[in-house]
Amino acid sequence: MSTLEVKDLHVEVSDEESQETKEILKGVNLTMKTGEIHAIMGPNGTGKSTLSQTIMGQPAYHVTQGDILLDGTSLIDMSVDERARRGLFLGMQYPAEIQGVTNAEFLRAAINARRASDDQISVMDFLKKLDKNLALLDMSESMTERYLNEGFSGGEKKRNEILQLLMIQPKFALLDEIDSGLDIDALKVVSKGVNSLRGKDFGSLIITHYQRLLNYIVPDVVHVMMGGRIVKTGDADLAKTLEKEGYAGLRDDLGIDVALVDED
Repeated sequence: MSTLEVKDLHVEVSDEESQETKEILKGVNLTMKTGEIHAIMGPNGTGKSTLSQTIMGQPAYHVTQGDILLDGTSLIDMSVDERARRGLFLGMQYPAEIQGVTNAEFLRAAINARRASDDQISVMDFLKKLDKNLALLDMSESMTERYLNEGFSGGEKKRNEILQLLMIQPKFALLDEIDSGLDIDALKVVSKGVNSLRGKDFGSLIITHYQRLLNYIVPDVVHVMMGGRIVKTGDADLAKTLEKEGYAGLRDDLGIDVALVDED
């Protein structure tokens, strides 16, 4: 079992236009273990994506206080590559396009980057694993011959993110709005891919605005973020309550000033 801990995390981001820094995360605390699926919900601009990017080590996000620990080891001074090799994966809302690198080349390189130089995956084993996961996600083999995400539709990019997840098999996956722009059929396929990894060796933090995704990937724990903090934690029923009532009632119950929530 592995554990990912976020302790009193404060994060600033520089505004390119004003050249000023702005605090986005204001003391986030979160602990999750492999075998668990956590979901984070909350109003726009409250720091959900900042949290996932910071955990993964995106250099634009500056940690001013707190720590991020994977199995007791601090990740704060580690690069994105180092964090990935230790078992983290980030599924982005807007995956990047890379010309000149095919999907298959990228996937094999990503797998081998986490293995010792004398333990690289064989071509035969790679192709067997790739074929299995393509079938699970109802993806054509021709997708692997195309340049990474180049010319892909939004739905194809999201399926491709899940294909990467299935091939790499990290300890923890940070999935940022993987349901964005998906029709119901694509949503079911993407959810099937994530659910296929559920078990004692895998955990996921899912950022979403909508209950519909959580109908297919049922979370063990749901967190609500407002104003750069986690203000409430509960089980899957919490997401259903938010879907029905929105965030206004929760703000009132917790005595949260709307201005403080919206400032981010």
